[in-house]
Amino acid sequence: MMATSTGMTVVADRNLAACAALDERQYLTFSLAGEQYGIDILKVQEIRGWTPVTQIPNVPDFVKGVMDLRGAIVPIVDLRGRFNLEAVTYSNITVVILAMVGEGAKGRVVGLVVDGVSDVLDIQPGDIQPPPDFGSTVNTEFLKGLVTHETGMVLLLDMERLLAVEELYGLAGATANRLAA
Repeated sequence: MMATSTGMTVVADRNLAACAALDERQYLTFSLAGEQYGIDILKVQEIRGWTPVTQIPNVPDFVKGVMDLRGAIVPIVDLRGRFNLEAVTYSNITVVILAMVGEGAKGRVVGLVVDGVSDVLDIQPGDIQPPPDFGSTVNTEFLKGLVTHETGMVLLLDMERLLAVEELYGLAGATANRLAA
């Protein structure tokens, strides 16, 4: 009887561990201006080295242009520009993370220019802390949350809010309207 009970406990422990592992998410982390950011790895399509892109007129400064990715035209967004960080010259460690934004037929691939890719982290949902409330002085709408890692704090990005395609192109239209006025 004792062996059966112990055997059931081991099986139950394995099932709990498997369930916990199912809740665990993986995040691709990358550096940007000395800080670590993370995005859900399920959103990542590909990682490429920086190559020049075709510039498009009347788009926000943080939209660097477009690239042809196997027949699909992909907008390229510089996250330093999107976050109003100091611009830097792209180097051989600058990368473009091609990520899916949106779901299903409305989903689009967008390229994110970052300083460099760091690691893939396994994160439990309970380890994610909500973004701090700084009031109206600091905009944290792009953050899903923060997680403490052995190398420091990682800011987890909400890709849907960060790269809303309608917003990106809406900003481009607003810029064009301002210039015309």
